[in-house]
Amino acid sequence: MSIKRIKIVPILLLLPSLLFLGIFVYIPLFQNFYNSFFNFSVFSQTKEFVGLTHFKELFDDKVVVIALINNIKYAVISVVCQVFFALVLAAILEDRLLRKFAPALRVIYFMPVMISISVIALLFSFIYNPQMGLLNSFLELVGLEQFAKPWLGNAGTAIYAVIAMSQWQSIGFITMLFIVAIQKIPHELYEAAEIDGAGKIRKFFSITIPQVKETMFVNVLITVTGSILVFNEPYILTNGGPGVSSMALAVHMYQLGFLKDNMGYASAVATLIFLLSAIFAIVQIRVSGTGKDD
Repeated sequence: MSIKRIKIVPILLLLPSLLFLGIFVYIPLFQNFYNSFFNFSVFSQTKEFVGLTHFKELFDDKVVVIALINNIKYAVISVVCQVFFALVLAAILEDRLLRKFAPALRVIYFMPVMISISVIALLFSFIYNPQMGLLNSFLELVGLEQFAKPWLGNAGTAIYAVIAMSQWQSIGFITMLFIVAIQKIPHELYEAAEIDGAGKIRKFFSITIPQVKETMFVNVLITVTGSILVFNEPYILTNGGPGVSSMALAVHMYQLGFLKDNMGYASAVATLIFLLSAIFAIVQIRVSGTGKDD
């Protein structure tokens, strides 16, 4: 009886989480995939089976191509700023020279994470304002007025303006994760490196980076997956405009489903977003070899 109880208890403990995942993740996921084979309206009770037509449309949809390129730009810039720069920032904050100021600096860097994205978007809409915005005013102040432009109204700069806002908000969160990882590194490693004559940069590349490899993997996964799923920032700031220059896949999916009432094709775009996220996660796990014994 005791052996059976031991086997049943773990299963019973897992049941609530499995039930939660099944109801709110896996069932909607399969339902969305099923819907992508049909052409239907959100207000209609009938569905017209169209097979793989919606998936074929994905290859001919120029908006999907533009949105995919924007998501890739989002991911590359986010990895550079939110992962690599955040790691450098975390290492600086954990340096002995800044120990007294580190707690206050952590609060300052983490504060944007706690602010609502709607408030941040409103703030940056003032910053990017072409007439009285802080960014153009600063450029004029330092004699670079030739670079001033309507950042959100220019097709060439809109997506980068949106990405910049996202980096400002998110870098504090990734920095905190790196700080926790750096604090767990044994101080004996740094002391031994100092005895061998290693400087700060040498210790950063030879000790800090290898010791936070697991956290770096998690942060890259969070950052890139978030870049593929990004919706709030481009939707609130530009709604994908001007034209479709700052369109993201999630914004395109929303517009198809709720503005154009093409739920079947919107489900196909949602399936594409899921596949991209899943493929990257699998590749990242395989390449990094995280969790395996050396």
